[in-house]
Amino acid sequence: MDRRTFLTTGAGVAAAGTLAAPAVAQGKITWNLPTAFPKNAPAVGTNVVTFAEKVAAMSDGRLSFTVHGAGELVPAFAVEDAVQAGNAPVGHGPTYYAAGKNPALHWFTGVPFGMTSAEHFAWLRWGGGQAIWDEIYAQRNLKPFYSGNSNTQSGGWFKRPVESVDSLRGMNMRIAGLGGEIYRKLGVNAVLMPPPEIFQALQSGAIDAAEWVGPMLDQAFGLQKLTDLCYVPAFNEPGAGLAIVFNADAWAELTPDLQAICEAAAYAAALEVQAQFDYYNAKAMADLKAQGVRFLPFPEDVIAALRNAWAEVQDDLTAANADVAKVRESYDAYLAQARDYAGEMTLPLLAGRI
Repeated sequence: MDRRTFLTTGAGVAAAGTLAAPAVAQGKITWNLPTAFPKNAPAVGTNVVTFAEKVAAMSDGRLSFTVHGAGELVPAFAVEDAVQAGNAPVGHGPTYYAAGKNPALHWFTGVPFGMTSAEHFAWLRWGGGQAIWDEIYAQRNLKPFYSGNSNTQSGGWFKRPVESVDSLRGMNMRIAGLGGEIYRKLGVNAVLMPPPEIFQALQSGAIDAAEWVGPMLDQAFGLQKLTDLCYVPAFNEPGAGLAIVFNADAWAELTPDLQAICEAAAYAAALEVQAQFDYYNAKAMADLKAQGVRFLPFPEDVIAALRNAWAEVQDDLTAANADVAKVRESYDAYLAQARDYAGEMTLPLLAGRI
């Protein structure tokens, strides 16, 4: 895929009032649906397109969405703001792009040293996570649905080797979520920028390293053209959840069958994107290795320092925010069980088949 094909951000931002009003004709509803990603980007962008296609098919066209890529109607980091304000009836992206509203939102995307993608969905679906998510989002008149996960991510592409914690000090790094907070504690200048800006920033030297997603998307964005050093895995973000988020008033306008269709379509899109990530990440890693990319482990002192920094960051957030305390209690309870299960079942299986 041509990198330019899906990095195009569109003509600009529409006036606020133009997003919300649905087009209604002969009982059919068409809503604008902005996403935080280029809509043709593999997986993270096509995830919302899959959702829209499934809703249209299952509803026989009674409900349809016009998907707009990041920057076409609203900036990448402002999708949830537009939905909350009622300027868009529904949006798509990772919840932590709106974590400035409430740091508890990080746990619904992914946190350092946290759950795998399968564990994360298990917690949301069966461990009480969705109920807490609904409660926190109701504070902003929003209704969220899980729509997929990136699975295990890459730790980052670096222009120079990471040999110790000292190697990181003073480095400028593009990194999202609470991973940025723990890297800051190690002396890194963590920078958050929209995905389409990553390549140019790394190419120009504005940043020294970039954490994006994983082999498939990293390759599609051309990061291997700028450095052959990729450190794995991403302890800062084991996986990143995606979400379809409705304005609660708009959601209430839908009939119960259309609501059920939207929920089912979100889960169907989630299953499809997880398989897409698993399949194409493996293929992309093989391709990148053939091109000379080196996938390297982080030094033990870096992993230990990141783990210690995470303990500090999450404890500080827990003490300062009641929502963080609530979500962390639920999240950590299942994480402890999931860690024990994986240690007895999954890790020996993986070790035995290599």
